[in-house]
Amino acid sequence: MTLKDIQALRLFTRVARLGSFSAAARESGLAQSQVSRMVADIEAGLGVRLLSRSTRAVGPTEAGNEFLARMEPILAAMDDAENSVRDTGELRGVLRLGMPSTMATKVVMPRLWRFAELHPQLHIEILLEDSRQDMVREAVDVGIRVGNMPDSSGTARLIGSMHRAVVASPTYLQRNGTPTTPEDILAHRIIGGPAGAHPSSWRFERDGQVQTIDPKTHITTNDTAGALAAAIGGLGITSTTSWACDAEVLRGDLVALLPEWSMAALPVHAYFPLGRATRLAARAFVEFIAEALECDRP
Repeated sequence: MTLKDIQALRLFTRVARLGSFSAAARESGLAQSQVSRMVADIEAGLGVRLLSRSTRAVGPTEAGNEFLARMEPILAAMDDAENSVRDTGELRGVLRLGMPSTMATKVVMPRLWRFAELHPQLHIEILLEDSRQDMVREAVDVGIRVGNMPDSSGTARLIGSMHRAVVASPTYLQRNGTPTTPEDILAHRIIGGPAGAHPSSWRFERDGQVQTIDPKTHITTNDTAGALAAAIGGLGITSTTSWACDAEVLRGDLVALLPEWSMAALPVHAYFPLGRATRLAARAFVEFIAEALECDRP
């Protein structure tokens, strides 16, 4: 296999993931016509169409999905082989991260510049999804998850924890009153966030006293940012992580309720899908973000 063959295979994977010849061309610094021709040469050599092309979208065919699933681990292994012998320690290739959108925008991305600066030749892709992703199908190298991890064939590492908070807007509290005990919350409208991120029961502690309530949700959303927007809009009370709502509380858009009570912290895991835990770039990122969370913890 020549270097040109490897380049063509990398281009195919990028077109398939980006859904665009032009986007892959911009990323690689090549003309779109070159990218299209190199992918067409792969298809001609295999005797099968790998990509379905239309004026509106480009996507893998059934054969293309199978080829993509088998080729990406091979190319990732080649990246690791090159990275392992590079004296500078600088990483190259593609690193695919999957995480909830609020976790990405409020926790990871503000800290990620230091990692990107260390590895300027490493292309980092961040897939934002508050629901559980199929990380194997999406070829995610590392997933960041808040809350308890489900049983899985992959490998998880605990990298931190996030405190929970109960918040509502000043407008909502003016209309409906401010709860002063956990039980008072049961009389209020509740906004539910992403399923699986937070337990359905809310457990509070104060001076050794424990109180657990099971609030009934009146509005639900699969996005943390959506739950916060609903709370800011005065639709009710929501429970989220303190990292997710700190800025809104500081601005006065939201009010933290029951400050004398604490809620159990939520674990933050880095999850390696099966076969991805050995990737150098994946391990380097997890080491970095675990240290960053520890150093920046309030």
